[in-house]
Amino acid sequence: MRQLRPRIIKVRHRVAGRELGRNTNQRKALFRGLITSLFQNLKIETTVAKAKETRIIAERIITLGKRGDLHSRRLAMSHIPNRNVVAKLFNVIAPKLQDRNGGYLRILKTRVRQGDSASMAILEFTDYDVLKEKKEKKKEEKKEEKKEEKKK
Repeated sequence: MRQLRPRIIKVRHRVAGRELGRNTNQRKALFRGLITSLFQNLKIETTVAKAKETRIIAERIITLGKRGDLHSRRLAMSHIPNRNVVAKLFNVIAPKLQDRNGGYLRILKTRVRQGDSASMAILEFTDYDVLKEKKEKKKEEKKEEKKEEKKK
């Protein structure tokens, strides 16, 4: 009769963060993608667990954007691989959040995903309406400029 080895159980004492069923590289890539999408669109829908972990990292990056120096920009680039998104963070988003001391993002639980019954949530900026209005105004201004150019 073969002897069975005792099962080794990993105990995660004092280890912060969720593993989300991925190894380290996959988890970092997941967060990079979610954070990039968040700063591009100002709002994303994902699972509750991913939203909670993404919020932690994204709020740290927003704080870097509020500092605005070169070192902060380089640290932000280490988390966000897209230069345009980093520029948007430092030039558009961070100045609007300058008077706020944290709590830049909120999580709104929305539904249960039908395929796997995962709890879904929307991760968005607390000042989403203010940030979104300026974006819409810019679109309207561009349309007006194009109409003027066509008339000429």
